[in-house]
Amino acid sequence: MNQPNPNKPPTLQRVRVWSGWIIVAFITFTFGMSGFMKLKGGPELDQGMAHLGLPQTMVFPLAILELTCLAIYLVPQTAALGAVLLTGYLGGAICTHWRVGDPFIVQCGIGVLVWLGLYLREKRLWPLIPVRSL
Repeated sequence: MNQPNPNKPPTLQRVRVWSGWIIVAFITFTFGMSGFMKLKGGPELDQGMAHLGLPQTMVFPLAILELTCLAIYLVPQTAALGAVLLTGYLGGAICTHWRVGDPFIVQCGIGVLVWLGLYLREKRLWPLIPVRSL
């Protein structure tokens, strides 16, 4: 008979962790591309910054801030701090878009995904927000 391996997590836990890492991959791509596009620049970025009422001098610092928060989020030991920092960054984006009358649902959704990805991949958070099974 096959004995269950006590070191192997149950299937549901593995699915949760893998789902979390898939969400984190999406978050990484989203913030990584956003930061890269800010560093690259271009006429579309210039138009977007003008529409939001932000000076061009803010582009480089925003890119560095965004990529730094992402890096902190990706390191398992500092992931919770990274999630807090990314949430603050997104809060600024939401406020900026709201101020000019743009929709900001995407930024809200990304903020939820930042925390969902962390929650699903970090087993130490599971007892804080218990999910009941049916």
